[in-house]
Amino acid sequence: QVQLVESGGGLVQPGGSLRLSCAASGSIFNINYMGWYRQVPGKQRELVAGITSGGITNYEDSVKGRFTISRDNAKNTVYLQMNSLKPEDTAVYYCNVDVTYYSGIREKYWGQGTQVTVSS
Repeated sequence: QVQLVESGGGLVQPGGSLRLSCAASGSIFNINYMGWYRQVPGKQRELVAGITSGGITNYEDSVKGRFTISRDNAKNTVYLQMNSLKPEDTAVYYCNVDVTYYSGIREKYWGQGTQVTVSS
């Protein structure tokens, strides 16, 4: 199976920046789609940004122009650079990784979440 390690969350003031990282470990043949989601109490978990194996990205409308998702395939790691943070960005952020094993089996995994708090 795959282990995901998230890091980079914390407390920042409005307008500040954070970079989230999610590193996948294990015997992985290929990581297909990688995404960052966020969730606040009482609401559904929502996709913030995603990136395909080919580097095609997509973003939730409210973060376009502020957040950038990227991946380092050699490290099996996905990043989320968050700039110009707003209080409404406050949430628990989760990474999700769609992997293919050498056997050809494909599965999705969630990180355990990292708290991002934007407050003055």
